Amino acid sequence: MKLTELRLAIWDVDGTLVDSRDVIQACMETAFRGAGLPPPDYDATRRIVGLSLTEALSTLAPPDIGLDRLAALVEAYKQSFVIHRTTPGHHEPLYAGALELLDQLKSEGWLMAVATGKSHRGVEALFEKHKLRHFFDTVWCADDGPGKPHPFMVEQAMGALGCAPQESLMIGDAIHDMAMGKVAGVRALGVSWGFGKAEELTAAGADEVHHEFMTLTESLRTFAFA
Repeated sequence: MKLTELRLAIWDVDGTLVDSRDVIQACMETAFRGAGLPPPDYDATRRIVGLSLTEALSTLAPPDIGLDRLAALVEAYKQSFVIHRTTPGHHEPLYAGALELLDQLKSEGWLMAVATGKSHRGVEALFEKHKLRHFFDTVWCADDGPGKPHPFMVEQAMGALGCAPQESLMIGDAIHDMAMGKVAGVRALGVSWGFGKAEELTAAGADEVHHEFMTLTESLRTFAFA
């Protein structure tokens, strides 16, 4: 069935389409140890995923780290990620069901965008690895302007594709995704298989929280064809 009206799905990446939990934690530990700092545990890391990298690391680092050491920590994290990504056997899989849903939405005529705390370089590497580039009509990253939860990326995605808030929705796994979507005036759909817990997503304003791609698919079809 083809859409008869504009519909825009704005996707987060890490923890929503791609299971990057292990690699992000590993890179965080490598960067912090290299800087002579105690690494954050996973529960601390998962709470900052989605923020711009500088904001995320400043949240995790000691409050007296200083601008120079913070900048060095940011660079160390970036380098760690490049090393992990290019290491043979690197594993950062798509969640089961993600590719099928993207393919279905594309065939139905949905417009699709990315709004992510990753850099463009990081997104392009994932697109290349998983052959995702053709699904997305516009891509907005933390290095384009204000990061999550500021509504900038959602607003830019809608503007680029000529969609109104009532024609658009945000799909993500983090509280920052939900907050960004709500400030931008779009419907916010949380997914519980990534970094955020279901109750946290609800508290952050999620209109729905999904625990599997099947129910997310049903919700999107309802939004599209109601």
